[in-house]
Amino acid sequence: MNANVATAPAHVFEKRRTVARTREARAVWLFRAVTYSVLFCGLFVFGTIFVRGSAAVFQTSFPFINVGFFTEAPESLHVFEFDGAAMQMGDREFREFRETHNLGTTRVESYVYSAGGIFPNIIGTLLLVAGSMTIALGLGVAAAIYLSEYSAQSRFIQSIRLSILNLAGVPSVVFGLFGFGLFVLFAPVIGSEPVANVLSLRMWPLSLYLNFTGWNVSLIAGWFTLAFMVLPVVITASEEALRSVPKGFREGSLALGATKWQSIRTNVLPYALPGILTSSILGIARVAGETAPIMFTAAYVVRDKLPWEGLEHWYDILFQGVMALPYHIYVVSSKIPQNEYTERVQYGTAFVFLAIVALVALSSVLLRNKLRGAYRW
Repeated sequence: MNANVATAPAHVFEKRRTVARTREARAVWLFRAVTYSVLFCGLFVFGTIFVRGSAAVFQTSFPFINVGFFTEAPESLHVFEFDGAAMQMGDREFREFRETHNLGTTRVESYVYSAGGIFPNIIGTLLLVAGSMTIALGLGVAAAIYLSEYSAQSRFIQSIRLSILNLAGVPSVVFGLFGFGLFVLFAPVIGSEPVANVLSLRMWPLSLYLNFTGWNVSLIAGWFTLAFMVLPVVITASEEALRSVPKGFREGSLALGATKWQSIRTNVLPYALPGILTSSILGIARVAGETAPIMFTAAYVVRDKLPWEGLEHWYDILFQGVMALPYHIYVVSSKIPQNEYTERVQYGTAFVFLAIVALVALSSVLLRNKLRGAYRW
């Protein structure tokens, strides 16, 4: 008897059970199980971060949010016993307490980065994301416009597209080393006189020199490094968004006497903006979470001042190093002894970091949806 022959259904409208249908049902259940397993793993990871991180972020008394964790800088935690009571104090509070109380031979245990908050890390992360995405979108959209609207479909252009796709797969640590060599050590700096033992070029006819001394570990070095890292994603997504706009929009504008650039600016870019913002969402998620590039180019483990404090000129902020959330998580999780106090900071920082990335991405999604509703064809 043939195995593919259907058995007689109990009802005239009931599906006949065959070997092919049985295999298809098993395949569906297999795919469903894999999908739910992935979702379960993700929920487990994020759930663990939420449960353990909420202990550092939230509190049981008013205002129910640990304000100090969001407004203070990281400090060392000092744990000791005084008059029979267990005491836990941050570095500043402990110094004041020690001046007014005689600790004598009291044993004090110190835990690095286990007290205070993460305010400088939040500021540094937001500055890095804002600056790098501004550069990446500016360069990426310009490159996408050329590749989509102006370039001829030659082998050279195809090789450029292939190179862009290959760059998207380069590990972030390679971009970090690239940024360290190019921006930190070799980038040009304008000066009034040449620097000895360094390549210097005079800006004729001005009495200024381009001294290739590098930008050192700074905000601007981190911006360009992260921007170059995310540039392939922005170019690819922006080019696809531009190509999705119907050709009739361009032809109608050109028929009315507009130039090529006027047609692109008024009839193509507005309708491609939702797709371009999609690339920014992907870029934000990658830029905010990278550790290796900023470790080489922009991030400090500890910095006493915020980037805008103690500056002689406003543009000096570009050459200040910053603290960042992903680098702080890396240092607290792997570079210091682990204990119950550092665990609170680890999960609390991870919780805040995920919340910031989600809020920035959500803002981009809402803006994209708004533009999508305004520009329809």
